[in-house]
Amino acid sequence: MPTDTVPDANCSNRTWYRTPVPIPKMFRERRSVRAFEAEKPPADVLARLVDALRWAPSAGHLESRHFYFVTDRTLRRKLARAAEQPFVGRAPVVVVACADLRIRREYGARGVQLYCLMDVAAAVQNLLLVAHREGLGACWVGALDEKEVRGLLGLPRHLRPVSLVPLGYPAEEPEAAERAAREDVATFLR
Repeated sequence: MPTDTVPDANCSNRTWYRTPVPIPKMFRERRSVRAFEAEKPPADVLARLVDALRWAPSAGHLESRHFYFVTDRTLRRKLARAAEQPFVGRAPVVVVACADLRIRREYGARGVQLYCLMDVAAAVQNLLLVAHREGLGACWVGALDEKEVRGLLGLPRHLRPVSLVPLGYPAEEPEAAERAAREDVATFLR
């Protein structure tokens, strides 16, 4: 069975998560890409990206998130203006990641202030890693005018746009940024 198959609704296919690239290598090789080729990724690749979003962990399995895949050129450019980052509009696809505020029903204010944002973050990390595995470049953009993005997409009140992920085939190969030392990242209490 191919290693790049995606899970079915029952998750009965146990090979879907296997990748020919070791996970630690994916972490080290993925970069924030800000220059893209014009070619749009094909539908099967986009479907695998959606599955990466679907299978991310979430608080209470409420999946309090929703994603818009924007390919319309005019709308992508308007999203770039809302983020004040022109490179966003030059990507052939811009994913708008939204937190679903209806989580309040289950978790109250903490669900709205934290859990739904964590849900989006976990899903975006999945998206970035699968995009990298598919040969795509992407960049996680958190700076955006939420009100402007909401208006551009006509979002319902319960969805809060929290990040943009422009993606496509990379036209650059950025160098790895310096990382903090292990002792600066984690503390072990024994």
